[in-house]
Amino acid sequence: MSIFIASDHAGFELKEYLKTQFNLLDLGTHSSESCDYPVFAKKLVARLKDDDKGILICGTGIGMSIAANRFKNIRAALCFNEEMAKLARQHNDANILVLGARIISPETAKTCVEKFLSTDFEGGRHQRRLELIDI
Repeated sequence: MSIFIASDHAGFELKEYLKTQFNLLDLGTHSSESCDYPVFAKKLVARLKDDDKGILICGTGIGMSIAANRFKNIRAALCFNEEMAKLARQHNDANILVLGARIISPETAKTCVEKFLSTDFEGGRHQRRLELIDI
């Protein structure tokens, strides 16, 4: 499993911090110079394979969530705490964690990533619901 990370300019500092805490494959941006979040969401989505995971970061997380979820088989979950990150994996089989750099602290982001990466999908009744989404 590979874990990719990408951000826009608003998420650059948080992305750089998370890279010091986890083994992440950085897809950019590589500075705090203004850029367009959909470019980096598309870049990350294009790299995901079956067991891979991704982390996307922008100012609020909303833009990255919208951009990533436009693609088939992508379940990008915007999370503000570790309980949301856990449930995104357990109940929704989320394959991308989205974080809002202007909304949460680096410490909270780190705990979200830890929980997201260490939690498995429960399947069962949740699988049926995912099948209703993937039309």
